[in-house]
Amino acid sequence: MIEVRGVRKWIEHLDRRVEILRGIDLSIPAGQFVAIVGASGSGKSTLLGLLAGLDTPSEGEILLDNSPIHSLDEGALARIRGRKLGFVFQSYQLIPTLTALENVLLPFELNAWGDGIERARSLLRQVGLEQRMDHYPVQLSGGEQQRVALARAFIMDPPIVMADEPTGNLDSANGNRVLDLLLRRNRDAGTTLVLVTHDPQIAALAHRRITLRDGRIVEDVQTIRDEQPALERL
Repeated sequence: MIEVRGVRKWIEHLDRRVEILRGIDLSIPAGQFVAIVGASGSGKSTLLGLLAGLDTPSEGEILLDNSPIHSLDEGALARIRGRKLGFVFQSYQLIPTLTALENVLLPFELNAWGDGIERARSLLRQVGLEQRMDHYPVQLSGGEQQRVALARAFIMDPPIVMADEPTGNLDSANGNRVLDLLLRRNRDAGTTLVLVTHDPQIAALAHRRITLRDGRIVEDVQTIRDEQPALERL
């Protein structure tokens, strides 16, 4: 589902080159839940952004479901992201002038035909926000905003979902609820899930744990995970 070949990322500053990723090779099969871990500055979020096509590598190749995204223009890249990928940001990234329902519906309106409003409403009910559909982000708590962001990530039923510290700004109850929704999606729909986290308890729930240090993969291990929901384990 995801192939990374010899990926490097650097930035140029004056006469210096700052290396962020130093040669990443990685293959993630369909349906796998992968946790990417490592200290701050190790390159986790940069790697996730490259996998999602939110940034381009300085060198190397990235393929999503056999589509090479590293060399596409923004229009083609947006179309692939719209069909294949749902992304959950740590900071939610909701549009403040749209209601919860409108935020969830937006990717459908941009990437699909027909009327997706019933699907958007169904997803908001699934995340427990049936009474908050007409509220704007400023009227929602952090946990509610993150659940709107989850519903938005699921609206196109993407085969891949990526999340950058999706519980990092939440209290434990809301964090567990968000994590449980992601895990259920991985289990029930076979969605490939790639999640960046600092939390070793969350990483322990993954099928596979990849550790970055100084822009390199220093550990890539398969883990043993039962199917018990996250809310019962944390």
